[in-house]
Parts: sequence; structure tokens; C-alpha cells
Amino acid sequence: MNAPRPVIFLLLFLYGGMNFLYAQELNCISVDVVSPQVQDVAAQAVFKNMKDAIYQFMNNTKWTADNFTNQEKIECTIYINITAENAMGDWNATMQIQSRRPVYKTSYNSPMMNWQDNNIHLLYQLNQPLYFNINTYSDNITSLLAFYAYMIIGYDYDSFSLEGGTKYFLDAQTIVNNAQPSGEKGWNPQDGEQTRYWMVTNALDETFYAPLRKAWYEYHRLGLDVMYQDFAKGRAEIYDALNLVQDVYNDKPANFNIQLFFNAKATEIANIYSGAPDEEKARVMQILNAIDISDIDTYSKLKPTN
Repeated sequence: MNAPRPVIFLLLFLYGGMNFLYAQELNCISVDVVSPQVQDVAAQAVFKNMKDAIYQFMNNTKWTADNFTNQEKIECTIYINITAENAMGDWNATMQIQSRRPVYKTSYNSPMMNWQDNNIHLLYQLNQPLYFNINTYSDNITSLLAFYAYMIIGYDYDSFSLEGGTKYFLDAQTIVNNAQPSGEKGWNPQDGEQTRYWMVTNALDETFYAPLRKAWYEYHRLGLDVMYQDFAKGRAEIYDALNLVQDVYNDKPANFNIQLFFNAKATEIANIYSGAPDEEKARVMQILNAIDISDIDTYSKLKPTN
């Protein structure tokens, strides 16, 4: 069933009643800007203003041509840690981005993105407008926020239909291309292997990464979304999805996008299989031991019971 996300989500929530007032796509439920390294009062006022501006920007920008109801909005959070002040209005920072998606007929929300971007340089003045045009680069903060908005939306759409997020990954790639001449870190291929450039470039690389996107779809739509009816069947589909992730790993070991997958999913996978039969746990652990050794402690609950 490869329907667009809003159509599928309409089906998911129709049974419970809906508010049909169309709204923007993101529900950025929390924006935090913390600054333990910067204590002056004037800067704190700017940070408070920045926090409010980011909240409004993420929640009020229309990111797609699709219509979303309030129940369909994609929940996300943004946490910015100011690590150094270069001058008033000029800061170095880290930015953590998280998003989640509801699982069909449950109260559970599955983590989708959990990433901390350490290559953040912010130029922001009090009451600075955040102006976004996908075809132009205006400033680094706007490009950062728009890039992650489209990545969040792309991953979400990919979880409801096979490669359904392509358009939004392409939008994110447009932002990368427009930002490259700025010289800001994270937009160019030479800036490192775990950057915005490679995050979206890998996502769109059909040669090596198509199985990872298929895994993302099977994990969520065929795995999590059927568990309300048949938990064992959902686990089996997730196992098949992990096999697809291993296929990508075999071609591209220690890949950034595989790390992104497990950043979001490691704890969830451990919880899903904690009650599985020992034989099933062993099969899953064989894959996880091979491709996600960094989270091996998280999977300790998957050890055989006898």
C-alpha cells in the first residue's frame, strides 16, 4: 500500500474522529536554547528571542503542498546548546533534533530522528526575522532549520510509503546546495563524513542505500503498524527490515545513515524483541552484533533466558 502519507494517516485516525482544520506539517512541541557558557544578560535576551523565533518558524512554515490535520502533524523537538560566544550575535553551538511518529492503533510513538549536529555556527540578532525561500540562501540558522524540517518530513513519509519521502529529501538537498557557497560547516562533502551533506546525499543514493529506505518502510508500515493485531508478525517484518540494513552495511560498513537508523531505533528494537523466543532473539542478535556494536549494551536484554 504505497499511498501518500496524509492519505494513510487519514485512514489511521478516521476511526477516532478528526478535526478537519488543515494546518502546517510540524508540531515542534519543544524548542530549547541553553547557554551554560554564556552568562551575560544581553545575550540571554537574544537566546530567549531566538527560541521563540525558531518555535514560530518550525510550526508556522508550510513545508509541503499536502494538507495536514492537527492529528497528522509530525512531532519534533529541537535542543540548541550554545557552546561559545565569538561576539554578540555570533555563536558556536550544537543542535539536537528529534522526531517521532505514532504507531497505528496504539498510544506508542516511535522515534524517527535522534541526531546531534555539532557543526553549528549561528549568527542571530535580537528580533531577527527568519526568512525562508527554498531557492535562495539567506542565513545559516534558517537553512539549518529548513534542512532538518525536510529531513524529518522525508523520514516520516518514507515510513508510510516506499520511498515516499523522496521529494522532501530533494528539498533538503536543494538547501544543502544553496548553502555550500556560504562556507559554513556541514554543507560540503569535505566537511566530514557525518554531516548534513552526507545525510541527504546518502538518503538519495539509489545505488547503495535503496535497501535502507525499504527497511525503513518495512520496519514501520509492515512491522510496527501491524503489531496491534499480530505482534509476532510485526517482529518478523522488523527482522526482515534489519536484514536489509545488513545488506547496506555489507557494502558500506560504519555508514553514517546506518548510525542514524540505530540512533533512533536501538532502544526500541531491544524492547520489541525482549519478549521474543530465545531462537528469535539469537537471530536478531546475530545481525545486531555485526552491524551495531556501539549499542551492544542496549541489547543486553536480548540475551537468552537459559
